[in-house]
Parts: sequence; C-alpha cells; structure tokens
Amino acid sequence: MTGPNRARLRLLVGTALVIAAGLALRLLGLGLPGPVVKWGGSVLWGAMVYGLVGLVLPLPRWRIVAVAAAIALAVELFRLIHTPDLDAFRLTLAGKLLIGRVFSPWNGVAYAAGILCARLADRRQRSAGRT
Repeated sequence: MTGPNRARLRLLVGTALVIAAGLALRLLGLGLPGPVVKWGGSVLWGAMVYGLVGLVLPLPRWRIVAVAAAIALAVELFRLIHTPDLDAFRLTLAGKLLIGRVFSPWNGVAYAAGILCARLADRRQRSAGRT
C-alpha cells in the first residue's frame, strides 16, 4: 500500500474509532459524569468532522482544519434557526447527534479542541508512518 493510501486508511480507521467512541459516550454514558459525556461528545464530534473532511477533500491538513472549523461553526449557528419541522428533527436521536438542539458558544470551543486533537493525532500518525 502506498503512502497516501496508507494515510487515508489510517484516517478512515481513526475516524471510525472516533465515531464509535462518540456513540458509546452519548448513547451509553459509560457511567461517566454528565459534563464529561456532554463535552466529551462535543470534542469527539469535532474530531469526527476533521476526519470526514480529510477523507472527502484532498486538501492540505491546515485547510482541513479550516474547513472542519467552518462546518462546526455553521452547525452551531444553525441551532439558532427554529422551524417546527427542524425542531421536531432535533428531538430525534439522529437530530441530537448530528445537529444538536441548543446553541452554546462553549460547543464551539469543544469542537475546536476536537479538531485540533484530531489534527495532532493525524500529524503523529503521518510521522509514525514515515519511519
């Protein structure tokens, strides 16, 4: 397997693990305190966005960070829009997991932390793959 394909496979596996961890955290709680579940899920959501952007768009890593941050900001701002159908969707499990229910600037901080952690993990994996 060539270097770029190996890097994409690692990103795919890492993103799948982040999604699994986020679902386990949010759906099972894992016996952790509420704030850890809430903010940990948001951090993992940000990391997931980084991974998905990296898999879909062949961009330099700093641009993946920028696009992921823009998507996270857009999703958070989207929470300020309320219509009956949209609010009904937000009450479903898919709505809660994908777009959330309540606007909070702190979510943006958590998303940024997740995006940056994912970028650092990506950098570390790419460095390890070169040796």
